[in-house]
Amino acid sequence: MKIALDAMGSDFGPSVIVDGLRLFLAENQDDHVILVGRKETISPELEKTGLSNSPRISIQHADEVIEMADSPVKALRTKKNASLPVMMDLLKEGKADAVLSPGNTGAMVAAATLKLRPLSGIDRPAIATVIPTPYGKNILMDVGAVTDCKVKNYLQFAVMGSCLSKFLLGVADPRIGLLNVGEEETKGTEIIKEVYTELKKTRLNFIGNVEGRDIFKNTADVIITDGFTGNVVLKACESAAKGIFSVLKREILATFMGKIAGLLLTPTLKRVKKQFNHEEYGGALLLGVNGVVIIAHGSSSKLAIKNALKLAVMMMKKNINHEISQKLKNNLEATA
Repeated sequence: MKIALDAMGSDFGPSVIVDGLRLFLAENQDDHVILVGRKETISPELEKTGLSNSPRISIQHADEVIEMADSPVKALRTKKNASLPVMMDLLKEGKADAVLSPGNTGAMVAAATLKLRPLSGIDRPAIATVIPTPYGKNILMDVGAVTDCKVKNYLQFAVMGSCLSKFLLGVADPRIGLLNVGEEETKGTEIIKEVYTELKKTRLNFIGNVEGRDIFKNTADVIITDGFTGNVVLKACESAAKGIFSVLKREILATFMGKIAGLLLTPTLKRVKKQFNHEEYGGALLLGVNGVVIIAHGSSSKLAIKNALKLAVMMMKKNINHEISQKLKNNLEATA
């Protein structure tokens, strides 16, 4: 299988992309990676890491770059030979089986939607991410693709999230929760109340409204919200996790006894940090398009890039799009 990897999308340049690729190849013995971007910039990085002659790496030259500040639609129209649209073309033409980029998220979503097209029955693709909790993991979506959601978008998110929870987390019958300001059916905006009513009609395991405090409880396996709210929640969670570990480190190092205790607790703290480190999960999935599309943070470290590549491999092996189409059809019939 082949993964097209955007070498130009990282905030730190191609070096961190190549370092992450090196870690991935050390653990993966089968798949091929196509680095997409400026060949004159990528080649020296491959030479530094000793990967320049690897038969499992190739370079697809793309001489333009879509920057983080670029308008997604305008950039796709004016920078047709940028790494993002070139990657999508490789996937569309069957020259790659998955694509991964830490670049401009809006451009990634737009390029995938325009070039790959949404799955049958899906109006707007959505970004789904794994949220680690003290009790395991759950799926949060949408986290940035669709900010102006209609009722049908929420229903489609619920179907896609249910399928992802089954394939990625191994949950047989995922519990679906609708993110709201209260548990009661009467709470929330008019559209959220309508979504609640429609979700009750489906064959999904809909458990009702969930609040922000339920995200880190074992309340739901999939939490559905609009892209604006989901993106705010996701970044707040990531920031909170980093802040907590920063405070712990500072307090442990503040006193002699703290340092002694820290040495004793080091293995435990490492396990806890690993569980809550979003980079352990690599990237987010763009669900609802014809292909496997992984979106990583622009600030992704080499660890995050490695794990995002592993996620791409995992999803290439699952026929999740067929499952989404079938489950969507079944639930539309139920609500008709």
